[in-house]
Amino acid sequence: MEVTGLSAPTVNVFISSSLNSFRSQKRYSRSLTVAEFKCKLQLVVGSPASCMELELYGPDDKFYCKLDQDDALLGSYPVDDGCRIHVIDHSGARLGEYEDMSKVEKYEISQEAYEQRQNSIRSFLKRNKLGRFNEEERAQQEAENSQRLIEEEAQASTIPVGSRCEVRAPGQPPRRGTVMYVGLTDFKPGYWIGIRYDEPLGKNDGSVNGKRYFECQAKYGAFVKPSVVTVGDFPEEDYGLDEM
Repeated sequence: MEVTGLSAPTVNVFISSSLNSFRSQKRYSRSLTVAEFKCKLQLVVGSPASCMELELYGPDDKFYCKLDQDDALLGSYPVDDGCRIHVIDHSGARLGEYEDMSKVEKYEISQEAYEQRQNSIRSFLKRNKLGRFNEEERAQQEAENSQRLIEEEAQASTIPVGSRCEVRAPGQPPRRGTVMYVGLTDFKPGYWIGIRYDEPLGKNDGSVNGKRYFECQAKYGAFVKPSVVTVGDFPEEDYGLDEM
C-alpha cells in the first residue's frame, strides 16, 4: 500500500484501545508528529505515550499499517475521515481497569466537618442569606405555596367526581372526558383532577408510580390542574383514534 500525504489540515478518526471497550471520535491535525499524537491520546485512553503501539484501520475496519515512526507526521500516513486508530497498551494495565469506577478511591467528608468549612457552597449561601438560608424569602415562598393551595382547593371543590368535562391546557387542543378523581396526590404537591379521556389522549391508566387513583384503560388517564378543567354538558366526541 502506498503512503501518501493528504492536503486536508484535520482528520476525524475513531480511537479504540486494548484497555477499554468503547470508541471515541476525535478530530486531530495532520501536522502532528506521531509522538505528539501519542501524548494527546494519553487523555483519551489512559495509556502512557511511551507504552503505546498504534495501528491504523480503514473505515471498513481493514488493517492498513502501524504508526511506528514517532517523528513522522500523522498526515504522512493514509489517515482519512472515518478511519480507526487502535492503541495497544504495553504498560501492563488490564482491560477495563480504567472503566471500573468502584476501584476509584472517593473523598468523603462528615457533615460536621463540612459545616466547619468556610469555602464551601453551604457557607457561601449562609453568609449571603441565599436559597434555604434566606428566612424572609423562604417564608414568602411558603406563604405563596399556601395561598396557591387554598386557591386550588377552592377550584377543585367545584369539580365533582363523575362530571363530564373539557380540559383546555395551554398549547394543546381541547380534550373531553369524565372526572374520576379530585384531591391531593403523592406524585406532586397541590390539588389534581384525574380525568378519563374519551379517547387515548392521556398518559396513564389512572395510576402513577404504582399508586392507583382511579380505573381506566392505558393511555386514557391523565392528571391536570383544576384551573384547566371546565365542567359541563360535554357529549363524547369520537376522534377515531381507537381505529388507528
